[in-house]
Amino acid sequence: MTVESHQTRDPESVADRPAQFRYSVVFALTLALVVFLIAAPSTDSSRAVALAVGGVALVFALATARERKDVRYLNAVVVGIALLVVCVAVATGTAPWTVTYAVGAVVTAAIPLVIFRGVVRLLRNQGVTVQAVAGALAIYLAVGLLFAWIIGFIAHVDSTPYFAQHTSGTDGDRVYFSFTVLTTTGFGDFSAGTPAGHALAVIEMLTGQLYLVTVIGLLIGNLGSSRKDKMRRARHETTPVPTTQHARGNKSLPNDEKS
Repeated sequence: MTVESHQTRDPESVADRPAQFRYSVVFALTLALVVFLIAAPSTDSSRAVALAVGGVALVFALATARERKDVRYLNAVVVGIALLVVCVAVATGTAPWTVTYAVGAVVTAAIPLVIFRGVVRLLRNQGVTVQAVAGALAIYLAVGLLFAWIIGFIAHVDSTPYFAQHTSGTDGDRVYFSFTVLTTTGFGDFSAGTPAGHALAVIEMLTGQLYLVTVIGLLIGNLGSSRKDKMRRARHETTPVPTTQHARGNKSLPNDEKS
């Protein structure tokens, strides 16, 4: 008699086993990218590193998505190779600045799209969890970075200084400005000086506030509620229900026993 393991009996279930949600890692990478862009100098090598970190966050979001294993692997490999080529071109200075900012915007915009599908699926299956909140926060950070890349693209295409302070700023200045607008902090050291900049700032302010009030507020308010509901239902199911005979007491006894 031969004994087969579970993996030997059902290899397809192991190959197609969905990946676990690890959006906390994507959030940490996105936060590290924000800090790096603000602190690093505006050089080709810094932009290449920024694209690489953003690419790693995107690849990790693709790899942790609940798709088939071969689909996850293919998506991660294709995106990783494409970003590697772009990063080399940016680091060596062969890629135009407009291409650099356009690729940065596309990569950053892809992160929320990938995470959104996974977070929705996670909410349906498990309710509000820490990973779901981390995914929502990663989307929030990615939105701020997306506007920063767009501002950088506009600043290099338009000959007019983007800011009212008669400068287009550095990469770090634009990321810093983007998050002061997204969070409606508005320190005043930078302000948009063009009609396109004004429109973009209004869109970013509305996006940031509506997202915080609705999405983040609802998730934080319901964090752990689904687990409590499951525990409550489990206790209710395990609680013994009194039978009809016990509930009726002596009324259910025969007449001879009553006497």
